[in-house]
Amino acid sequence: MLSRVANSIYWMGRYLERAENYARFMDVNFNLMLDLPRDQKEQWLPLIQVTGDSGYYSEHYTGYDRNDIIHFMAFDESNPNSIISSVSKARENAREIRENIIKETWEKLNELFHYVNGMAKSNDWMDGDPIPFFTGVKEQILLINGIGFATVARTESWYFRLLGMFLERADKTSRIVDVKYHILLPSPALVGSPMDYLHWSALLKSVSGFNTYRRLYGNLEASKVVEFLILNDVFPRSVFHCITEAEICLRNISGKSSRGFTNSSEKTIGALRSKLEFTSVNEIIDFGLHQYIDQLQAKITDISNNVNDTFFQLKNNFASQNSMQE
Repeated sequence: MLSRVANSIYWMGRYLERAENYARFMDVNFNLMLDLPRDQKEQWLPLIQVTGDSGYYSEHYTGYDRNDIIHFMAFDESNPNSIISSVSKARENAREIRENIIKETWEKLNELFHYVNGMAKSNDWMDGDPIPFFTGVKEQILLINGIGFATVARTESWYFRLLGMFLERADKTSRIVDVKYHILLPSPALVGSPMDYLHWSALLKSVSGFNTYRRLYGNLEASKVVEFLILNDVFPRSVFHCITEAEICLRNISGKSSRGFTNSSEKTIGALRSKLEFTSVNEIIDFGLHQYIDQLQAKITDISNNVNDTFFQLKNNFASQNSMQE
């Protein structure tokens, strides 16, 4: 496969996953707001903090009110990580390799592009309820992914797309967990309180994991939620599950199914998968959840850089393509 084609497919997968996860970031707050007592103030700043876009945001916006945050994360075309930017980049990557993707994927991606742009131009979200928009983004991307899982041949191109999706999802799941740290940072006295329970519930709902968590773990406990979202091996959005699946993708691409590694990407991801596999939640909490997540995100970035160097050889363009702020 040409590296140019592989690169476009990989980034199409990443950008679609990024757009979906930004919609999920917004869900953290909206789910929380549904259960907050009336005297509790909404918190929007944590969403900017965990995305790593605080510096850029402060240069272009003043204050952290609801509409500014929604515009920045969803509709600001100058924000390289916004939903509209990610969907536009996913569509552009798909357009460049149009002959390598199936007709239905292109059609649904094109529909998503026009849906997001139409909402951005209408400004209906400013006066109405924006939750249906974020739900619509998630559902349309799930549909695009579902079409792929049902119809696309399991060749190199498929595994590059999945590789991008799983690496992006692992990073964003870790950031969703980190929302909790930033929300509670000003009020450590809330730890263990009913408000704490509401925050963890909101996080689980934002990753569509609340019911699965209750079936697997029962009562809501902070340490169990952390274990579920970072270390669980069967929940599709946990960091460990995503890294494991990304490693399988790399092995399918290289054709190596046995132990060991054939390139730096396999070595780096194998080391992280092994570390997660043999880490307990108590070790994470003792180390410090926020500090652990910072290190985890740095390792995921290392894997992404190695994937680029190994397969795409686009070192000069990688920084502009991978616009995540670490």
